[in-house]
Order: sequence, then C-alpha cells, then structure tokens
Amino acid sequence: MTAKRAAPVTERGRQSRQRIAEAAERIFGEKGYFRTSISDITREAGTALGTFYVYFDSKHDVFVEVLQGFARLIRQTTRAALGTGHDRIEEEERGFAAFFALIDSHPYLYRIVRQAEFVDPEAFRSYYAGIVRGYEARLRAAMVSGEVRALHPEALVYCLLGIGDLIGMRWAYWTGKPIPPDVFDSMMQFIRFGMDRRGTGSTNGEKEIPT
Repeated sequence: MTAKRAAPVTERGRQSRQRIAEAAERIFGEKGYFRTSISDITREAGTALGTFYVYFDSKHDVFVEVLQGFARLIRQTTRAALGTGHDRIEEEERGFAAFFALIDSHPYLYRIVRQAEFVDPEAFRSYYAGIVRGYEARLRAAMVSGEVRALHPEALVYCLLGIGDLIGMRWAYWTGKPIPPDVFDSMMQFIRFGMDRRGTGSTNGEKEIPT
C-alpha cells in the first residue's frame, strides 16, 4: 500500500478528487485494473492528466482509494441502517438489507474487491479488516448481554460476511435485481437459528466468549 496524500483543503479540491475516484470506480469495474490507464480515468472524469497527480501518485494509489472507499461506505451504510432494532438479530436483518441495496447502487463493487486480491493483497486484507473490527465489537457486546449465543466473535463475523457476500453475488450482483423476499427470508431464518442464544448445544451461561 502506498502512502496517502493529504486530503484537499478546499471544496473544489474535494470535488475534483471525488470525481476522479468515481471515474476510477467505473473504469476499473468495466475494464479491470490491468487494462485501465490513468488517461482512461481522467478522460472519464473530465479532468486534465496533471489534475490526477495533484491528488494521486499512481493508478495503484487511486485503486486503493476506491477499495477503501467501499469499506467505509459499507460500514457507514450498515451502521446507519441498524437504527433502533429490538435485538441483534433484527439489526442483522437491517444491515443485510442495506448492504444488498448498496450493491444495486454500486454495481462494480464485487469486481473491484475481487481484483484487489491480485492488485494489492495487503489492501485486500485491510478492506475486510476494516469491516470486521466494528462488527466484531457489536457482536461481542450482544453475546455479553445475552442477545445471541456465545460463539467465537471473529469467526461469527466471517461466517456472516460469507453469507452476505455469496447471497449478494448470486442474486443482486449476477441478476442486477433486488434480493427475492423468499431468499432474504430463508437467509435470515438460517442466521436466526444459528445465532439464537437458545440454540441447541450452547447457552451464554455455559460457554465463555473467546477473546
């Protein structure tokens, strides 16, 4: 990962940088990282080549910015959707619904995240780590309060991320349509059964939450 430049201090600068990042998202999604040139990005953004280098050092630099932007957007969107859910399971349902809606508005998210494993493995791992940290903390708190089963918090986060990732890919990403209600309901029933503190074989009073 490359060193990050200081954020623009003017609104015009912020808009220019954002315009370049949004253009890069579209071009990386359409052509792929290795077939994309900086000229492709600036042409899509409607900016001069020199303007690109005011904000980014390289094509790799803007790719990492797009990837990190996705991670921030996922965190912000899912947290905002939690609202005042009655329990952790309801919050999971709201979070998944928000994530699937996000796929509709960012159709290149899957393509870019998958490219990251080959473009910059460290940035790829960081993308998931940024999502996992807050998610794990919230699940751990729900386990402590007895809302959900006492399981390994980090393992549970990755299980849930895997469910959301593949369900989103199979329906929202591959079809370009919203998740069918019966698919979403089946997914949530599976999650609810697995996380329910009354589930067979585990109670919060009998199992210590891993550190």
